[in-house]
Amino acid sequence: MRFSVFTASTPDWSPQQAARILAGQGWDGIEWRITDQQDAPEPGFWAGNRATWPLTGLEGNLPTIARVTREAGLEFSAIGGYARSSDQPDVERLLAATAALGAGRVRVTMPQTGAGNYRELFAAVRRDLEWVAARAAHHQVMALVELHHRTVVPSASAAIRLVQGLDPVHVGVIHDIGNLVIEGHEDHRAAFEMLGEYLAHVHVKNVAWRPSGQRPDGSTVWTHEWATLREGQADIEGYLRALDSVGYDNWVTVEDFSTAVPLERRTRDNLEYLRSISDRVQAS
Repeated sequence: MRFSVFTASTPDWSPQQAARILAGQGWDGIEWRITDQQDAPEPGFWAGNRATWPLTGLEGNLPTIARVTREAGLEFSAIGGYARSSDQPDVERLLAATAALGAGRVRVTMPQTGAGNYRELFAAVRRDLEWVAARAAHHQVMALVELHHRTVVPSASAAIRLVQGLDPVHVGVIHDIGNLVIEGHEDHRAAFEMLGEYLAHVHVKNVAWRPSGQRPDGSTVWTHEWATLREGQADIEGYLRALDSVGYDNWVTVEDFSTAVPLERRTRDNLEYLRSISDRVQAS
């Protein structure tokens, strides 16, 4: 397995800093966040993130993105895009940019549940994805669908229904263990076997459910919080062992949104932790 970092989780660093620090720590690759975002007085994961390339003017930034990545000795694990599957102009731009960079794969986001009748929404997304698959084939890249809570594809079961019959060379699924702690958890090996050739990419983060209060009837209110890879509820070692058991030997991208540990120490410790697990898996 090769390990990379999604820059949504490195908001304090400029792209140049992110590439230099991650390469120096020994990461294999980087997954650039590309989106137009709101400004913020302080850098944050979703607003004011300094390691984000704007979608506006993306084409003019492609030579710089390629140079920053490759001069650091990093590979592209994928492109972290935010264009909705129904937004054909921006999906087209991201697919073309991914091809120009030689990055191979780009995420296309799915609509959230609650935006309409689920069955109708799912059918519409399938139609959108058929167009996306054709355009990805044109550009000779892969569009990625992420398992994500509160979207139409929170689980492997939902994702395989969505992508079944599309060309797995050009449409794949991102399995995300952290998102599944919130919604969509299924036995990991069963999920990997279910996805089969559509299992194209992996995101790793961790989450913990904690009691946050009580209702008037005395029942407990639970809230999920981002946690470090070592401290959340997801069994990261068991997850990597399950991936190994089905022969997965591709990218594992970390997007750690916890904040208890300073960023540079956090990324270094995450790589040490993942490599130590990988060593144990290979030795067993």
